[in-house]
Amino acid sequence: MSRIATILIVDDSRMDIELTLDAFREAKLSTRIEVAENGRKALDYLFGVGHYADRDRFPLPDLILLDLKMPGIDGFEVLRQIKEAPLVKRIPTVILTSSREEGDRVFSYDSGANSYLVKPVSFAGFVEVVREIANYWLTLNAGPPLTAP
Repeated sequence: MSRIATILIVDDSRMDIELTLDAFREAKLSTRIEVAENGRKALDYLFGVGHYADRDRFPLPDLILLDLKMPGIDGFEVLRQIKEAPLVKRIPTVILTSSREEGDRVFSYDSGANSYLVKPVSFAGFVEVVREIANYWLTLNAGPPLTAP
């Protein structure tokens, strides 16, 4: 029996979080979705700090969907810390942002992002993006092992 994949959504916009969750429901994907509303919560979740210490309740995600522009600890810093930490650096991290700035894209890839997607304007477009993300990253892609051999 295979386990259900876990996706961590990191976004400070309640509206964007709801849109993403609605898109996952509409796409009828059997995934577990965890949400971190800011960079601090994302890092606490990923490193099992405080409330997130119980890995049975809060398993490491199979995929991280990361917004960049957040107050406090922004997505750039979250990405930097993810890619520097042996525990989580191999988790595929997809930037899902409204930023079309070339500098943001360059910095994201230079910092180890696995993909950079601009959030679609329409809900139908968002549902299609969610389907494609899940299909590629959780079905087709043979991801790296989370631990070294």
